[in-house]
Amino acid sequence: MGTAEEDYNFVFKVVLIGESGVGKTNLLSRFTRNEFNHDSRTTIGVEFSTRTIMVGNAMVKAQIWDTAGLERYRAITSAYYRGAVGALLVFDITKHQTYDVVERWLKELYDHAEATIIVMLVGNKTDLAQAREVPTEEAKMFAENNGLLFIETSALDSTNVEQAFETILRDIFNKVQKQQQRSPQDNTVSLSSENPHGASQTPEEKRACCVSL
Repeated sequence: MGTAEEDYNFVFKVVLIGESGVGKTNLLSRFTRNEFNHDSRTTIGVEFSTRTIMVGNAMVKAQIWDTAGLERYRAITSAYYRGAVGALLVFDITKHQTYDVVERWLKELYDHAEATIIVMLVGNKTDLAQAREVPTEEAKMFAENNGLLFIETSALDSTNVEQAFETILRDIFNKVQKQQQRSPQDNTVSLSSENPHGASQTPEEKRACCVSL
């Protein structure tokens, strides 16, 4: 579980992307607050929630960003993706059309985010298995062919929600650790020239904000 908000070693920004109505907001609220809202009306704007968890030997503050309905208007800007080190690309297993556009979402992500971003394909709403339209194997194969992590979840009954976030955070952490071993003098990996603020922090500061890989 989480700990005091101030007590962390790294901040990892993870974005949720995918079509409207696939359950992104409820995945966010289930992971960060253990809540599910049956009447999840679309919110306009961008919001994020945080939760701090132990990953390996470090406290990682996950900063999870939700598009909150902007995807309906194709209005997500590059600022949403900036600094993200992970992305959950969510589709609804009961609506094949939400899976059909996964490739387009991937393209948009890679157009705006760092090429090294870790991406997990998430098939949500497994509690509605009787209405499934997207076979697990089909999505799994797509993920493997495109170098993505893959998991199926249910925000409603909590299935695999913790595992999804913990897996992607662990992969990000492992990547950061490898990078630090290559350049031990830096506590963080620079975000790129776009964001000089997180570019170099001293080990005394112990915090890596929005580390890029």
